[in-house]
Amino acid sequence: MVALSMADGYARLTSKPQCVIVHVDVGTQGLGAAVHNASCGRAPVLIFAGLSPYTCNGEYRGSRTEYIHWIQDVPDQKQIVSQYCRYSGEFKGGRNVKQIVGRALQFATSAPAGPAYLVGAREVMEEEIEPYELEQAHWGAVGNAALTQEVVQEISEALVGAKEPLLITGYCGRNHDAVAQLVKLADTVKGLRVLDTGGSDMCFPRDHRASLGLRYGVHDRITTADVILVADCDVPWIPTQCKPQRGTRVFHIDSDPLKQQMPVFYIPAEARYKVDACTAFSQLHAYISQTKPLTEKLSTYQSRWDALEKEHSESMSTFRSLATRPSSDDSSYNISYLISRIRALVPSDAIFAIEAVTLTAFVHDQLAPSLPGTWLNCGGGGLGWSTGAALGMKLACGPNRFVCQIVGDGTFLFSVPGSACWIAQKYNLPVLTIVLNNKGWNAPRRSLLLVHPEGEGSKASNEELNIAFEPGPDYAGIAKAASGG
Repeated sequence: MVALSMADGYARLTSKPQCVIVHVDVGTQGLGAAVHNASCGRAPVLIFAGLSPYTCNGEYRGSRTEYIHWIQDVPDQKQIVSQYCRYSGEFKGGRNVKQIVGRALQFATSAPAGPAYLVGAREVMEEEIEPYELEQAHWGAVGNAALTQEVVQEISEALVGAKEPLLITGYCGRNHDAVAQLVKLADTVKGLRVLDTGGSDMCFPRDHRASLGLRYGVHDRITTADVILVADCDVPWIPTQCKPQRGTRVFHIDSDPLKQQMPVFYIPAEARYKVDACTAFSQLHAYISQTKPLTEKLSTYQSRWDALEKEHSESMSTFRSLATRPSSDDSSYNISYLISRIRALVPSDAIFAIEAVTLTAFVHDQLAPSLPGTWLNCGGGGLGWSTGAALGMKLACGPNRFVCQIVGDGTFLFSVPGSACWIAQKYNLPVLTIVLNNKGWNAPRRSLLLVHPEGEGSKASNEELNIAFEPGPDYAGIAKAASGG
């Protein structure tokens, strides 16, 4: 779990694939929810696991020599994780190991990026072969796709002609250039608002007047927009909680618009395109800027531009008002005040690994990230990602960048903190960890109330629901013990 989360964090921050090696079936199972997170979070990682030797009597070098080789021999080891992987394969012989690795990395790094899983038995690893080389340039990721000119024209005219255009995104910020292109588009289409659904990355600067901040699929502007452009986003809205009004035009651009690993997914888009978001933003901005009828229309939108500034200023003022200092020194800090102080005290380019679960939106409101690559959220549902991921980010960025992990108390316990803190000490990876201690798992209660707001469970205490941490662990003590005191 920790190793793959580290590789995940490193890969997300740098967009460079990382590799994890584990031990046969049990090591694969030990990866746990980290495989889910890498898949949902679009992290390019390569996982290699051995297989139990397939011969018993010394037929080949590498044949079985230990009791455990029988116990760990399973019918199809790849099936443990293959549904989360972009590719899973097996080394059948030594002479094409490099080709299979190259193919796996092509899948892992091609959009939508994600994990690839390879296995090989010991007999294959022991095979003697003649040395050979591959031309690495022949094994790169699939290139980015662009919108056709007709589609660029259609979406551009729709955005400019809309009374209340909205762009919803979630992952496009993984490519830091996409942030700049989206800012250009928002600056050009005056009145366009941008909502980040928190899939994983900082996709749009919070200090921009067009920013609506981060919310998980629920925002009033979704219900009032007349044109919505969904870009690299898994859950633009939650229909049972919030959805566009009838007649809203929806366009969907994504590296994976069909969400091929989700059995159930659909949004009422009149068109969807499998393209690179950064390229699409650049195309839209260029077309709008160079098309006279559109620029003439935009020149009349100054009042909309001014209204966005006023709306954004009022929103940020509201968030600042929530960050009030406790009335006495022995009072508990509210989440808004705590995070506001962290934001004020850490460097402006600090990198945040966020796994605050139900408190994520509050954290985002106060951190207000505006630099690409400074906010990384899990993107998946496997709790325990951020402790290892923060170490991977620190390993990637080096000693000159500050890394801060903000994590819920229950989530911290899921992250195998003993192993993670020992690794931090062993490899000199200093990370500031903030554990948001609400003394239990709040997410199950929230899920319950969304379905049964007046049910019996709504009246039960956390202790009765078995989601309370009483007595609470000594979180700092765990870290101290694991790092040798």
